[in-house]
Amino acid sequence: MNIRLDLQYDGTNYHGWQIQPRDISVQSVLMRAIAEVTAQRVNIIGCGRTDARVHALHYVCNFNIETTVPAERLPYALNAHLPDDITVKAASVVPDDFQANRSAVKKTYLYRILNTEMPDAFLRNYAWHYKYPLDLEKMKIGAEAFLGEHDFAGFASAGYSAKTTVRTIYSLDLSADGGMIEMEICGNGFLYNMVRIIAGTLAHMGAGKIDYRCADEIIASADRSKAGITAPPQGLFLKEVFY
Repeated sequence: MNIRLDLQYDGTNYHGWQIQPRDISVQSVLMRAIAEVTAQRVNIIGCGRTDARVHALHYVCNFNIETTVPAERLPYALNAHLPDDITVKAASVVPDDFQANRSAVKKTYLYRILNTEMPDAFLRNYAWHYKYPLDLEKMKIGAEAFLGEHDFAGFASAGYSAKTTVRTIYSLDLSADGGMIEMEICGNGFLYNMVRIIAGTLAHMGAGKIDYRCADEIIASADRSKAGITAPPQGLFLKEVFY
């Protein structure tokens, strides 16, 4: 049967989701827990890759297995074998053609920027500390250019393997609460480091390092050097996956 897991994880101690030959990953830890519960090794299909130190408020994966453990009991059994920074929230039997990656129709990411002069010891793993003043209104104006379908070749790090760099952004919202700025972005898919590069670009617009009125031109140029930096990983959270 095809099992879907909905989980969340703190990526601080992991080298991303994807299994690595030498480094510990969320996928490898989850595979080990499944083997301990079911006495079987499975091939887990994730809804996408997350980089080292990136978090997931909602992550979806699936695997095929024959087991006597009822699906509704799997979260309890797996959580007993998982570290505290990975939690399975739900498990269900899904159709055979469900694949966590290919079946997803859109994803929402959250990026957090701590815009205060001094860092916060308790937020160091969960936000990008940017000590220079940021103009939120300029960032919001710049963000409008990203909405809709565009070729985002200039917002991908080298080494991406996507067949096309065209993606559609459904929403991109910025808000601030005290010194915390949050960027929430929803799209039909994202290139390698695309969300972090957009966050870095908007931060540079807010800081006056990039003209916020030139966002359209920067996107159209497909030139990575014209966009902002790749924002640090710890501020990024996969927030929701839609099917």
